[in-house]
Amino acid sequence: MEYMQWTDRIRQVKIFLVVAAIIIAVASLVVSHFLTDDLARQERSRMQVWAEAMKSLSEADENTDLSLVLKVLDENNSIPVVVLDSEGTVTDCRNVSVRAHNAADRTAKLADMALRMKSAGRVIRIPLSSRRGDYIDVCYDESLMLKRIAVYPYIQLGVVMLFVVVAVMALLTSKRAEQNKVWVGLSKETAHQLGTPISSLMAWTTILRENYPDDELLPEMDKDVKRLQLIADRFSKIGSVPEPVPADLKEVLQHVVDYMNRRTSRKIDIRTEFPSGNFIVKMNASLFEWVVENLCKNAVDSMGGASGSITIRLEEAGRRVVVEVSDTGRGIKKKDIRNVFRPGFTTKKRGWGLGLSLARRIVEEYHHGRIFVKSSEIGKGTTFRIELGKEQEMRQI
Repeated sequence: MEYMQWTDRIRQVKIFLVVAAIIIAVASLVVSHFLTDDLARQERSRMQVWAEAMKSLSEADENTDLSLVLKVLDENNSIPVVVLDSEGTVTDCRNVSVRAHNAADRTAKLADMALRMKSAGRVIRIPLSSRRGDYIDVCYDESLMLKRIAVYPYIQLGVVMLFVVVAVMALLTSKRAEQNKVWVGLSKETAHQLGTPISSLMAWTTILRENYPDDELLPEMDKDVKRLQLIADRFSKIGSVPEPVPADLKEVLQHVVDYMNRRTSRKIDIRTEFPSGNFIVKMNASLFEWVVENLCKNAVDSMGGASGSITIRLEEAGRRVVVEVSDTGRGIKKKDIRNVFRPGFTTKKRGWGLGLSLARRIVEEYHHGRIFVKSSEIGKGTTFRIELGKEQEMRQI
């Protein structure tokens, strides 16, 4: 229940962060749009005044006071301007930086720049006289400030999205660290609690063996006690880093089959499809047996007491070894497949929903492998697939 509440809180926080990022991004884009429009209109007005000043300068005679005109022309120190005559020849330019080899090359590049400005609609035509064809084109571009303001919202959007990603990753990491503590603590405590009764059972079986050496039930009791020891040993290894040991995967799987055959109904037919040869993999055999046993037990539960079969396949796929566990049970709904490995998820009336979650941790984080639902069909069964590398190192889970 606490895990589900934690998951719900994480989901709510992620939704809040995404919504907040969208709101900030939309608000920034809207404000930037209005701001750039206002600045663009102001710059066009300034350029119209500047163009009129150019007209006054061209019409001036020796008695005209040009102080105000020159002041207007000189105050433009931010908007790039290229002035063309009626024949398309560059007559003047301001706030334009052009790399050229010589004067002719510079003039040609300025003319190309002016044409791009005209094609973008940033041109003001000023007639110089009543004669047709006597005019100048004042071509201008956006100022550097206007370009920066237009780009700023997208930079801000990137920063906000980066913040959201980092925040979500931090939340997921925190959740995972908390899960690890719960897993390790629960496993160690379980192993500790099992230790005392197992020791007592071992002592009682020794006494019974001395008093009733021919009792037929004693071997079965010994097997059950050893089984409890194995389970306690598995729990004690969670959170530690046991030394990986090369093991024959066929023998490990056959051991699981032998155990399941003794503990399941005769209605369940457990089959194996093993190729010839050895499949040596560096692994912890005890923990991997636990994974396959869990898959087989879930398969038995999915049959609900009816007759059916479980097939364990082993094959080699390139540099990986593949184990598949198939059953003829009731199958898994498509909407539940993505949740089967989530802690706390279960379709059983009685169950904690921890088996498959722990199985995935053992396979993926302990053995550097993969486990997933290969296929499932309602009423026909499910196939789980495990992929392991032939050469691998163990790490702590």
